[in-house]
Amino acid sequence: MQEPPTPANENERLQALRQLLILDTPPEERFDRIVAFAAQEFDMPIALISLIDAERQWFKAKVGLDAPETARDISFCAHAILKDETMVVPDAAKDQRFADNPLVTGGPGIQFYAGAPLKLPSGESIGTLCIIDQQPRDLDRVDLAILASLRDLAVEELMRRHAEPAPDNEDRNP
Repeated sequence: MQEPPTPANENERLQALRQLLILDTPPEERFDRIVAFAAQEFDMPIALISLIDAERQWFKAKVGLDAPETARDISFCAHAILKDETMVVPDAAKDQRFADNPLVTGGPGIQFYAGAPLKLPSGESIGTLCIIDQQPRDLDRVDLAILASLRDLAVEELMRRHAEPAPDNEDRNP
């Protein structure tokens, strides 16, 4: 298994991620709808909005996976954030980066992975919108364009969420 390299802008990337104040927040319908649509559109058993923190990958939205997070060092998404475009792994068992990865050899038995980097307007990739299958497969240009559009919706939602004013705590005081 090949551990993902650390992005050159790792400090800035982590700072940008933390400024979004999204890690460890409850599920949100808009993100859940994006991954549900991705799973349905591509007929995939697993779809995620995954955020890559310093030591873990945390799932903001998920379909088909119970775990709230995994270790970063086994994360496919930690590789995908290094790319400008969607990273596609048609058959993980035949890819030397992932063939002996516990996510491939054990549960959930990943064979296919496609992850579109969630790149903020400031340039940092903080995670991915990804689709996963237990069968090898591939995507065509139309599929890649649809996944990129869904990724863009997820980034727009992250930015919209971040721009909203925080709830007024004064209303909660007796």
